[in-house]
Amino acid sequence: MTIVKRIFKAGLVGFYRNMTVSLSSIFVLTITLSIIMSLTIAQYIFNYTLDKVKDKVDVRVYLRPEATDDEVTAMLNSIKSIPNIRSVLLESKLDALAKFKDAHKNDKTTMLALEEIEVNPFGASIAVQSADPRHYEEIVKSIQKKADDNLLSNNKNVIDKINYYELKSSIDKINTMISWLNKIGTWIAIVFITMSCMIVYNTIRIAIYAFREEIGIMKLVGASNTFIRGPFIVEAAIYAIVAVIITIIIFYILSLWLTTKTSIFLEGLSIIEYYKANILHSAILLLISGILMTSISSFFAVRKYLKV
Repeated sequence: MTIVKRIFKAGLVGFYRNMTVSLSSIFVLTITLSIIMSLTIAQYIFNYTLDKVKDKVDVRVYLRPEATDDEVTAMLNSIKSIPNIRSVLLESKLDALAKFKDAHKNDKTTMLALEEIEVNPFGASIAVQSADPRHYEEIVKSIQKKADDNLLSNNKNVIDKINYYELKSSIDKINTMISWLNKIGTWIAIVFITMSCMIVYNTIRIAIYAFREEIGIMKLVGASNTFIRGPFIVEAAIYAIVAVIITIIIFYILSLWLTTKTSIFLEGLSIIEYYKANILHSAILLLISGILMTSISSFFAVRKYLKV
C-alpha cells in the first residue's frame, strides 16, 4: 500500500512539476478524444438520416378486389408473421376508393365513370416496411409463398401485384449507400484512431525523454520497473481525466450550436438531447479510451529507458 501511495504521489508531483509537457499532452489527447466523439455524433446523425430514408420506403401488396374481408385479414396476419418486418399497414377497399375520389374530385369524367360502375373496383392493399432495406427481397418472396397458401375461393391468388420490382432499383441504391457509408465510416474511424494513438504515444515519449537520466539513476539504485513506470502511468491517467472533462464541455457547447443548425433541414433531430441522454456513456467511453491509450503509450515509451 505504501508503494502504491508513493507511486500516486510521484505521479501527481510529476504532473504539476512538468506543467508545460502536461498541457501539451492534454491538448493532444483532447484532440484525439474529440475525434472519437465526433465519429460517435456523426454516426448518430447518419443513423437518424438513414432511418428517415427508410421511413419513406415501403413495399405495397395490392390484393384482388374480390378478396373478402376475412381473406384480407388472413393475408394481413400471414404477412405480420414474417421476420424482419418493422410495420404493416392495411388500406381497406373503402379507404382506397375514398382516396381515389379525393384525388380526382375535380375530374368530372372520371367521377361519372366511377358512378357508372356502381361497384368498388379497388382492392385492399398492405404497406410493408422492413427493419432493413436489404431484407425486402426475401420478405417479398415470403409474401408470395404465403399468398400461394391462401388462395381465394375461386382458386385465384389473393395478391393482384406487389410493387417491389418497380421500386427495386431505388431500394438497391439505398442498400448500396448503406453498405458504402458503413465501410467508409469504419475505415475513417480506424485511420483517425490509429493516427491519434501514434500522436499520443510520441507526445508521451517526448515527455518521458526529459527524465531519462532520472530513470537511469532510479534503475541503478535498485528501483523496480513497476515503481519507475507507475508515476508515468499515473500522470498519463491524469492527462486522460482532464482531457475527458475538456472534451465533454467542448462537445456540450458544440451540440447546442449544431442543434440550432441541423434542426433547420433535419426536422426532429436534436443532437443536444442525444448528447444529454448519452453523456454518462460518452464520458465512460472517452475515459476508458483515454486511459488505455495513455497508459499503454506510457508503458511502452518508458521501456527503452529501463534497459540500464
